[in-house]
Amino acid sequence: MAVIATGLAAFDTETGSRPKYLGEHPTVEERRTMPDKYALEPGARALLTDIGISTAAVMRRAGLRADLLSGGPVWLTQDEFFSLWRALEVEVNEPNLPLLLAQAFSPEVFAPSVFAAMMSPDLNTAAQRVAFYKRLIGPVRMNLDIDERRTTISFDWPDGAEPPATLALTELLAWVAVVRAGTRAHVVPSRIAVNELPEDLESYRALLGVDFEVSETSSISFSAADASRPFLTANEAIWETFEPQLRRQLADLDVEAPTTERVRATLLECLPVGRTTVAEVANELAVSSRTLHRQLKAEQASFQQILDSTREELARHYLRDPDLSAAEIAFLLGYGETSSFYRAFRNWTGGTPEHARAALVRN
Repeated sequence: MAVIATGLAAFDTETGSRPKYLGEHPTVEERRTMPDKYALEPGARALLTDIGISTAAVMRRAGLRADLLSGGPVWLTQDEFFSLWRALEVEVNEPNLPLLLAQAFSPEVFAPSVFAAMMSPDLNTAAQRVAFYKRLIGPVRMNLDIDERRTTISFDWPDGAEPPATLALTELLAWVAVVRAGTRAHVVPSRIAVNELPEDLESYRALLGVDFEVSETSSISFSAADASRPFLTANEAIWETFEPQLRRQLADLDVEAPTTERVRATLLECLPVGRTTVAEVANELAVSSRTLHRQLKAEQASFQQILDSTREELARHYLRDPDLSAAEIAFLLGYGETSSFYRAFRNWTGGTPEHARAALVRN
């Protein structure tokens, strides 16, 4: 749900002017110059309507155009985002804002990456997918810890960021809504830890079925059984349609990143079509192979190291999908022969893809 309210922008009351990117729909090139980007999706209008709030009223309070959400996603800076969220808090005038948003959850109001994750086979897979593509929604890192007892989700905000407490809590409660919508079961988290307790604890307990714990690190955990409970909304065909575009968008964000990150992002695009050489990646980045090697050396990296680490990360990602065979994964990683994938995987992990898949399923 926090994804929906992304981009709450502030009106400069001293100058009467709008921030540079406020209410704009920047091009890819323009977006690359923006320091911290948060996406405000058009579906936010439906969410605000569902909780009985006028979109126009919220926009006016934040100094935004009433038709801000009439087009595609709007990208706003971190300060604008936090300010708009606070404007929503004032307009709603309800201390249980995260609770209202959780109860009003509907998959269609999410960003495409989160909607696509709803098509996953279970919570573990959905969370892994969202964590991988989280930067397409905003500069917040999503951490995922899966062990034999539980799955725990937490978030790292950018350095120096102080998100409103209701925003941080909404990020956690979103996953309760996701797992319940996906499984059509009243899944109860095994633990919720927050920095600051909300006011109406009884109302939260009635919805969540568990008490809050106070901790320096906010997180939400689900039992291993609930995290692997099948999603009735699963639809891999939709995910396969979404994922190539998500990879392209992720690559776009990394154009101004360090060369190592740019190479990695380019490989996400190149590997599934069998382009794995330094010359092919250099061509995609519009530099010579020699220049690319030099830039990577300056960052104390090598092309082969990045290729191997990217392949290993993607291999573990794909192994969570029980419908993908080893041969299909080898193809997606740019290997001409399945045996080459097996040799590489043994070098990375000391074991076979089958052993790794079994361990991932157990966890």
